[in-house]
Amino acid sequence: MENIDNFFSEKIKGKRIIVTGGTTGIGRSTVELLISLGGRVVTFGRDKEDLDKAIVEISAKYPNADLYGTTADVSESNDVERIFAMADEKLGGIDILVNNAGISANGITDYRPEEWRYVIETNLLGYMAFTDPAVKRMEKTGGHIINIGSMSAETREPTGTVYVTTKSAILGFTAALRKEVNPLGIKVSLIEPGAVATDMQPGSEKEHQAKIDKLEMLEAKDIALSILFCLCQPERCDVVTMQIRPFMQII
Repeated sequence: MENIDNFFSEKIKGKRIIVTGGTTGIGRSTVELLISLGGRVVTFGRDKEDLDKAIVEISAKYPNADLYGTTADVSESNDVERIFAMADEKLGGIDILVNNAGISANGITDYRPEEWRYVIETNLLGYMAFTDPAVKRMEKTGGHIINIGSMSAETREPTGTVYVTTKSAILGFTAALRKEVNPLGIKVSLIEPGAVATDMQPGSEKEHQAKIDKLEMLEAKDIALSILFCLCQPERCDVVTMQIRPFMQII
């Protein structure tokens, strides 16, 4: 077997990557991990302050980082086009897409229709909007699409009907997409985390840390490592679905 110390960097170095929602939480941890291994990354978020903070801090830690960022919203078609134009210009294409951008949501009766429609546009249609141009660019060279789902698709909590709907749809979308694009040399993986300490979870940072200490919550970097595991498999292997739960989250 290859030297494990170099294995991951050999798989990621030079890869052209888009990470949606890469300014906070799972997305940011993923961007930093892939940059640390020599990946070339375009990312974005809706909040300029979060974007600037992420770019500055990651670039300071990795001065030679090939990292590009902007503000954008996955629900806006013009923004989708702009992100791929940036990837074409700065990276020369795309090898890996990590569909991560999403927002939390409660029950359907907690929202007006225009509010839950925006959740669907972000959590589901945003994934589809980024997948289509990614596949068009990957179909001649191959590539890998990682979709971040949620254990909510399995547990179906009654307090999160709208969120559950979107993540259940991602489960089906990913399964069918894999069958559609594998003949093109494109891998597709679904990662379904349990509770992760991000701003999508209720509670303060202190409360999140208490749950992490009790093994009831994951850290964002745990999911980033899971993404890396999927990306670094041999060509003959395809991690189709991965479920990652906190050890003491009984669901």
